[in-house]
Amino acid sequence: MTKPRVPAVPSRWTFPATAASVRRARWAVAGALPADCAPQLAADLVLLASELVTNAVRHGTLHGDDREGQRVELFLWPADGHYWLAVSDAGDGHPVVRASDPDIGCGGRGLVLVDAVSAAWAVMPRRPCGKSVVAGMPLREKEEEGPQREEGL
Repeated sequence: MTKPRVPAVPSRWTFPATAASVRRARWAVAGALPADCAPQLAADLVLLASELVTNAVRHGTLHGDDREGQRVELFLWPADGHYWLAVSDAGDGHPVVRASDPDIGCGGRGLVLVDAVSAAWAVMPRRPCGKSVVAGMPLREKEEEGPQREEGL
């Protein structure tokens, strides 16, 4: 009789809802990935963590409450041929991708990057309050599409 495969236990971190937590989230994800993780996949997962935690810190806190006392949760786990990353906060807003405006300067491009880099992403409600933004990256790099170029052409 074949034993069932034991599913991976998600890595989980909790950070204060402050700007300093973005760097800590990047380090946490980078440190949790296996040594043989493809460099581009690792870079993309660190980018996703950075953008999603930044959004949670900036937009996911409850209004009128002490931001220092609020927390952001970060989860990372492999499943179904993907690495999944989820960032949860207590805010009630629903993040949306907005067209970038070059006149705005920094900011406003986080979900544009998440949408471009991830294979899939979604916003899920969290009970009793808040939300989780979940994004997935394929474990294997995508095959190059289109015809192959020959050397020297």
